[in-house]
Amino acid sequence: MFKRFVLILLLARTAQAQPTFLLQQLKYPKVAAAKKEKGGIVHDKLIRSGIDSAGFSALIRIFKAEKTLELWLKNKGKEEYFKYETFPICANSGNLGPKRREGDLQVPEGLYIVNFFNAFSDYYLGMQINYPNASDMVLGKKPYGGQILIHGNCVTIGCIPITDALIKELYLVCLYSKGQGHDVRVQIFPFRMDADKLEKAGKICTVETLDFWKNLKPFYDCFNEKKIFPNYIIDKSGRYEILGKK
Repeated sequence: MFKRFVLILLLARTAQAQPTFLLQQLKYPKVAAAKKEKGGIVHDKLIRSGIDSAGFSALIRIFKAEKTLELWLKNKGKEEYFKYETFPICANSGNLGPKRREGDLQVPEGLYIVNFFNAFSDYYLGMQINYPNASDMVLGKKPYGGQILIHGNCVTIGCIPITDALIKELYLVCLYSKGQGHDVRVQIFPFRMDADKLEKAGKICTVETLDFWKNLKPFYDCFNEKKIFPNYIIDKSGRYEILGKK
């Protein structure tokens, strides 16, 4: 009985944690300004996209070569995502290929989540991804580096900047997703991974990089074909594996 009571208490605290997080974020000056400026725009776009503002999840897809960031949303209990908006990336760093160590100037590639919302970023607002993830720590070399963010301004050393004006809207929508208890997922690809582009890129990259890109391609294809992001694991070799795939 005592264990059951503790479990119920923990679940109650967890349920309260996310709304409290959202309310606290909205008190910060830059976030409050973003809501005042972009809140109405976000509301209207959610309606046009058929998204229920009371329970959606967010997915960010980044294409480095195209310097494009897409924001996709799905309703609670559904699998299919709908495009909310496309944002241009205003500066890039490094070359195509994953980040493998600190100081290589690379923007990571792979599958991540936003693990920190920085309302006091030097680059207006910032959303940090969980680099290095389990794959990066197997395939990379120490020190791995870190603090990779999607942020405002237009400068970068391995981050993804989209200007102060655009980060306000992106941050706000992703904040609502997180505030409702849903992690913001992030896919970072070297380019739009159509078969012909992958074939051309494979002729000028290393064997290791091509193998890594081929490992990411099923996730790219699955989303393009079905608009869903499948559940996955990262195995001991650092490879992404779709669960349930035959």
